[in-house]
Amino acid sequence: MQSVKIFIWWFVVGATMALSVIMLQGGIREVMQAQGPLWEFRLAELFTAIVGGGLLAGCIALILDRIKKS
Repeated sequence: MQSVKIFIWWFVVGATMALSVIMLQGGIREVMQAQGPLWEFRLAELFTAIVGGGLLAGCIALILDRIKKS
């Protein structure tokens, strides 16, 4: 259960950090100003980048926690 808590916490932190980097680069503004429906390639690309950042942070946290315990 402790591993799940660690993963969820660092997933949220990683996803938030990925979102902040995307916002600093102007990616959100480009999606909002895009012509046509929002559920196109750009929004899916942003979503996968945010989830990818969360997964990366969560997995690294689990690996480091495993190393710390051994």
